[in-house]
Amino acid sequence: MTVSAVSYAELAPAKINLALHVTGRRADGYHLLESLVVFAELGDRITVSPAGEDRFLVDGPFADNVPLDGGNLVLRARDALRTAFGAASAPPVSIALEKNLPVASGIGGGSSDAAATMRALARFWRLPVAAAELARLGLPLGADLPMCLAARPLIARGIGERLEPVGQMPVLNMVLVNPGIAVETPKVFGALASRDNPPLARLCDGLAVRSWLSGTRNDLEAPAMSIEPSIADVLDELRRSGATFARMSGSGATCFGIYDDAATASRAAAHLAGDHPGWFTAATTTRS
Repeated sequence: MTVSAVSYAELAPAKINLALHVTGRRADGYHLLESLVVFAELGDRITVSPAGEDRFLVDGPFADNVPLDGGNLVLRARDALRTAFGAASAPPVSIALEKNLPVASGIGGGSSDAAATMRALARFWRLPVAAAELARLGLPLGADLPMCLAARPLIARGIGERLEPVGQMPVLNMVLVNPGIAVETPKVFGALASRDNPPLARLCDGLAVRSWLSGTRNDLEAPAMSIEPSIADVLDELRRSGATFARMSGSGATCFGIYDDAATASRAAAHLAGDHPGWFTAATTTRS
């Protein structure tokens, strides 16, 4: 057994669905999706450190909303690696989560935390595991795990496990806004009017993504707004603040606005935060 004597930290970036088309439903109930996904420079942070016994520590602005039991995806990710490689190769560890993103908010917080945990522990425990094997081990924890492990611009298909990298994706200046509401994903899917919708048009050139987006959808936006009407207010505010494009991410309730430059995005975020102090508001850029 060879274990690192130092700590390792990993960013768990916010996952943003620039477009999300629901194209069908499998017999087991899982929905089939096609989604263009990018990741932000903003996110949670996972740190793993040597310890005599397993520990899980949580701090940050949204720490109070994080479960500390075995239902937490961070702990399930740890246990999945330990089961796969054996306790001798995966001894006790301290995992610290800095929770900067709201929970149940449509930006992959829990899945990204779990993916960051798997990446950090693979380094810490010096496991002989390739990226494809990590994705296979992560998929049972949730359909978003493989894309969050990749953490780069991609098209996700199937239930989220079929990934196609997108090259030449420009950095996008964004503001993320959540109205302080947790929307339950099963309820949003349950409110879908149609589950067999047209797929994404082919994105031939990542550099043309901003014009390409105008012909895409988030099929979960309308059902989410029927459950939580404040999502429409967020989108209206983003557009009024100068966003050239605004949409809900994932199953909500977080929405994003795209701006022409970082300075405009920062001013918009400051304005929105001042007008709506109860909202989570943050300017960020996407990772290329």
